[in-house]
Amino acid sequence: MTESEENWLAWDRQHCWHPFTQHAGWASEGEELILVKGEGPWLFDAEGRRYFDGNSSIWTNIHGHRHPRIDAALRAQLDEVAHTSFLGFGNPRAAELAERLTAFFPSGSLERVFFSDDGSTAVEVAVKMAIQFRQQSGEPERVGFIAFENAYHGDTMGAASLGGVSVFFDRFRSFGFRASRVTSLADLRALPAEEVARAAAIVLEPLIQGVNEMRPWPAGQLAEIRSWCDGHGVHLILDEVMTGFGRTGTMFACQQEEVIPDFLCLAKGLTGGYLPLAATLTTGRVFDAFLGGRERTLNYGHSYTANQLGCAAALASLRVFEEDRVLEKLPTRVEALAQGLRAITHSSVHEVRQCGLIAGLELRQESGERFSAEEGMGERVCSAARAHGLLTRPIKDTIVMMPPLCSTEAEIAEACAALGRAVKEVG
Repeated sequence: MTESEENWLAWDRQHCWHPFTQHAGWASEGEELILVKGEGPWLFDAEGRRYFDGNSSIWTNIHGHRHPRIDAALRAQLDEVAHTSFLGFGNPRAAELAERLTAFFPSGSLERVFFSDDGSTAVEVAVKMAIQFRQQSGEPERVGFIAFENAYHGDTMGAASLGGVSVFFDRFRSFGFRASRVTSLADLRALPAEEVARAAAIVLEPLIQGVNEMRPWPAGQLAEIRSWCDGHGVHLILDEVMTGFGRTGTMFACQQEEVIPDFLCLAKGLTGGYLPLAATLTTGRVFDAFLGGRERTLNYGHSYTANQLGCAAALASLRVFEEDRVLEKLPTRVEALAQGLRAITHSSVHEVRQCGLIAGLELRQESGERFSAEEGMGERVCSAARAHGLLTRPIKDTIVMMPPLCSTEAEIAEACAALGRAVKEVG
């Protein structure tokens, strides 16, 4: 270990507080890893060891690390300006990006873009827009929300109120707002009429729930929910923070069932995994409800809203999608992931769930019972996988495999083989 790496580790231990990480015993267990470089779907530590980025750096990276065209776009933007306020001022990159994002949808549908910083804020602003829209459209009683059990929509208080993952949110429930919770389309249809009448919107992740151990929805359910919303005057908020930008095989998951939401929340892959940037798309009808006197203004926003570097990276990422015909190359990579995970045949493998290049390999006891939390099966497998050159994280005992879209079939196969070796070692 070099002196620099020793210093980094020491300073990390002394000063850093990592998200979703229990620090008690963490350093002594050797779980710390200082990553210093990336290249394509690969990451490198300070000693030069190479690791496959098996979860795309927490579901963000699209075209690989240090992509030359995205790097060049950022350097060019730095030669102009890094950041200017978006509070009443425009900037070229934000205008261009808003035009590009709205162009993915039919004219007259999602026409307006509100920029923020991350997935939580993208959902947060959709919630506030939905409430204020009702207040300014003669329906002040419609202040409720409908959300799915085991959903995850972010950590800010509004987004957390919609979340259904107990370990993350239960201690904060009394500080947020109450949402009507459903588990299925049948539950939604069975909601009491008074709850539906007070609902401003329903929020869900289309096609697959991420933090719910990568569980796909039944085919056709999204379109059915859109139809239900139309019939009951309820807005549809789609959280595509994870599923957006090619992850499911199409640019946006909602396109697979030809659904246009009233609010679309984007983040993670928006900049190709380079910088924090989020966008909430909505309709002209929603936007128009905020026009008029000052009291109708949407009083929400952040200092770094529409940051020019983030917007430049996002524009470059969208150009890479077009120039490299990324979506056309996905089917064989999706199949490579499916084949690689199916080849892991250990008795502890309970189920493989997949939607595009999003997958989860769930581990259970041979009896079908879950491992106890104390056993930490998922964490142990991910730790073992690191020794085989694969970096990822589990959700409970479901190992997430979400490779960057640029990964070749051979690289995906290699990563799955590494995971298979780890499963056999630990199991």
